[in-house]
Amino acid sequence: MTAPLIDPFARPISYLRVSVTDRCDFRCVYCMAENMTFLPKKELLTLEELDRLSTAFIQLGVQKLRITGGEPLVRKGIMTYFESMARHLQSGQLKELTLTTNGSQLRRFARDLAECGVRRINVSLDTLDDKKFADITRWGKLPQVLDGIAAAQEAGMRVKINAVALKGFNEDELFTLQEWCAAQDMDLTFIEVMPMGDLGNEDRLDQYWALSDLRARLAKQFTLVDLAERTGGPARYVRLEETGQKIGFITPLTHNFCESCNRVRLTCTGELYMCLGQEDMADLRAPLRASAEPSLLEEAIRAAIARKPKGHDFDYSRQRVDGQVSRHMSHTGG
Repeated sequence: MTAPLIDPFARPISYLRVSVTDRCDFRCVYCMAENMTFLPKKELLTLEELDRLSTAFIQLGVQKLRITGGEPLVRKGIMTYFESMARHLQSGQLKELTLTTNGSQLRRFARDLAECGVRRINVSLDTLDDKKFADITRWGKLPQVLDGIAAAQEAGMRVKINAVALKGFNEDELFTLQEWCAAQDMDLTFIEVMPMGDLGNEDRLDQYWALSDLRARLAKQFTLVDLAERTGGPARYVRLEETGQKIGFITPLTHNFCESCNRVRLTCTGELYMCLGQEDMADLRAPLRASAEPSLLEEAIRAAIARKPKGHDFDYSRQRVDGQVSRHMSHTGG
């Protein structure tokens, strides 16, 4: 297991996103249906199986591991998994262990996460208005999330806020979010809403707020300096000259970011999605459970990477949801 993972377009795969659960304590409108039917728990990978799979990828050259969900911190016993992954940080094989969270459980887990070597986290937060927050998350409470963010900062972790740009919802909070993040010394990334789940639901078109427009609004108030920073991921960054603040833009619809994609996504049932915007996936649970020897699993991983497509097919340009995939965002882990 020494040859690195290289896809058909000569892109090294060094970043694995692992969904540890499909469950969440929120029901964000762009991510889940209000009355979700969750997977039977017996279908989920055990924490030990998640460890084996993650370790296999790390031995094949993955250097960054991001834990997602659903909400990863609602998975029972999840700190056992983080503690296991910490050994790869200590060995130097893994360069970064991080997670994306809604923030609701951070007060409970922040210090333990920091002790496992988590140095920075992403928190999904689309509004600073209590009522709007309750509306967009359906079940969430904003003060609990803000307290969780404070706990993460107290534990020494760097926090980045991810905000989905939603027309008619948080357009009026652009500068409120920017100013709040600057005051809290947090970076901020805006994300275009993506066509995931609920086939036939045209709300995605109504919600779509192009980040080119958002950026133009920022440029009226600030001097935007493009940064050369690239992580292999979808974000493009600018610095606000007046504040020094870093702002990211994830624009799958107005800018295809696939040329440098270095990531794949593993679901909590062992499905490997080589592209967020494609339906093709590989079942890794079967080879994982078929043998304790690593060779069968390695072969399955390499075969999957050999099918990684050049890019996704998201497209709103024709005023219909082209390229929409049928699974909910929570299924793939974001």
